[in-house]
This record gives sequence, C-alpha cells and structure tokens, in this order.
Amino acid sequence: MRQLLVRTIFLALMAEGSSAGGDVAEGEKLFRNCSPCHSVTDKTNKAGPYLRGVVGRPVATAVGYAYYSEAMKALGATGAVWDEATLDAFLKDPRGFVQGTRMRNVPPLKRETERADLIAFLKSH
Repeated sequence: MRQLLVRTIFLALMAEGSSAGGDVAEGEKLFRNCSPCHSVTDKTNKAGPYLRGVVGRPVATAVGYAYYSEAMKALGATGAVWDEATLDAFLKDPRGFVQGTRMRNVPPLKRETERADLIAFLKSH
C-alpha cells in the first residue's frame, strides 16, 4: 500500500511539472527569434517592450515603453495580466488575440509545446 501511495504522489508531481511548464532551454532557443525586439536580461526596451518579469505583469505596463498599440493599451485597460493563459493565447495567435497589435512580423506559435517552452523561459526571467 505504501509503495502505491509513493507512486501516486510521484506521478502527480510529474504531471504537475509537465502541465505547469515547458523546457526552459528549448524556450531560450525560441526566444532568439524574439530577442531582436525584446530583452529579458534587463529592463531595456527595444523596438518592443522588455519582457523581464513579464509573467504576472499587467498588459502594456513595461516602464518607459511608449509605443504600445491602441489595441494593446485597450487590453491593458481591462486589467488583463500576462499570466500563462494570456501569454499562451497571445503566442498562439498574436494578431487574433490583440487585433491591432504592432507585433506583426512574427509567426504565431502553433505547437502547444513551443508555447509552453517559451513561457517557461519567460517565467525564468
């Protein structure tokens, strides 16, 4: 009975880890496509706002970034926060999720695993 309990707890922890995250190293590779416009190492804005600490941050609130689209500002005005679910929806279809976003040159991440990996990477910064 004890062995069954240990296995159950182990499986539950494994499931929690996989659903809660992705692979940070794979996410870092994906972020290379984002790095020309976004920074995660510090709070330096580039063509796009810095993404350091983005997970949990209210939408359109990167300090010193003055180029948010009206659509992104409107989303921010609703009280939306860049949590895992919001980031996932945005990364899946940026232009569909925020119609009028200025982030137009980046293809959406269609694979759930890629989105999870990128979000895990962002969470680590």
